Amino acid sequence: MRVGLFLEVPPGDDPIGALREQLAAAAADGFASAWLSNIFHLDALTALAAAGTQISGMEYGTAVVPTYPRHPAALAQQAMTANAALGGRLALGIGLSHKIVIEHMFGYSFDRPARHMKEYLEILLPLVRGEKVKFEGETLKADIALTTPGAGMPVLIAALAPRMLKLAGAMADGTVLWMTGPKTVAGHVAPTIREAAKEAGRPEPRVVCGLPICLTDDPAAARARANEVFHGYGRLPSYRAMLDKEGAEGPGDVAIVGDEDYVRAQLDELAEAGVTDFIGSIYSKADRTREFLKELT
Repeated sequence: MRVGLFLEVPPGDDPIGALREQLAAAAADGFASAWLSNIFHLDALTALAAAGTQISGMEYGTAVVPTYPRHPAALAQQAMTANAALGGRLALGIGLSHKIVIEHMFGYSFDRPARHMKEYLEILLPLVRGEKVKFEGETLKADIALTTPGAGMPVLIAALAPRMLKLAGAMADGTVLWMTGPKTVAGHVAPTIREAAKEAGRPEPRVVCGLPICLTDDPAAARARANEVFHGYGRLPSYRAMLDKEGAEGPGDVAIVGDEDYVRAQLDELAEAGVTDFIGSIYSKADRTREFLKELT
């Protein structure tokens, strides 16, 4: 199981410089990958392309870029440009986002999201392979070819529900998870996505699992802190469904928390469940937690 980091760039006068420092430190520490979310701060693809060009030896991932605000051809062009700038080391993670964001903030319909994702992939995937696409669906259409460099990146979907996991296995290169514990990966995510990939004749998919992590001798306090920091995720329907599957009351119950031996056992459980890439969101006890993760790279 490869080990990477979720990065969070604080607001400031030079966020790109701050991100560059974080990426350089992660690469120097030997992490396999570094991932940036695309919410309401930096545009993840632009920021990674701007900050990561002089840093070698590490994969960069988006976790994730929302699909609805960008036509798939526009996203393909942007992602390929970023991939070219990064020397072919980009993993493009995309996702539906959430109804509250897409409908209430952006003003788009969130109707039939699985249909939307399938049609999105029908356009995006050929383009990022460097192919021409001609497609007309119910909500999206395209008749276009790009000459953009940077083709060939893996595309991962934030897939949690069965239909989305089947799409991720049958069409894409894997899934990017959040707030999804080992029991849910083993009993729901891994078998569904692997079976879909097998039926489609595709390679074994990646299962990239992001979770909060904290090395500590006071796990109860660390779990309580995780519930505070990540409380909003426990109320979003898609993540709430994964927490319920895990039997978790809140984010603190799926956080990777404890001393070195206990955390190592939790990470081993994730690997046995089918996780190929763990990306840690360090939210407390940063020095101790990072030192431990460095030992695993």
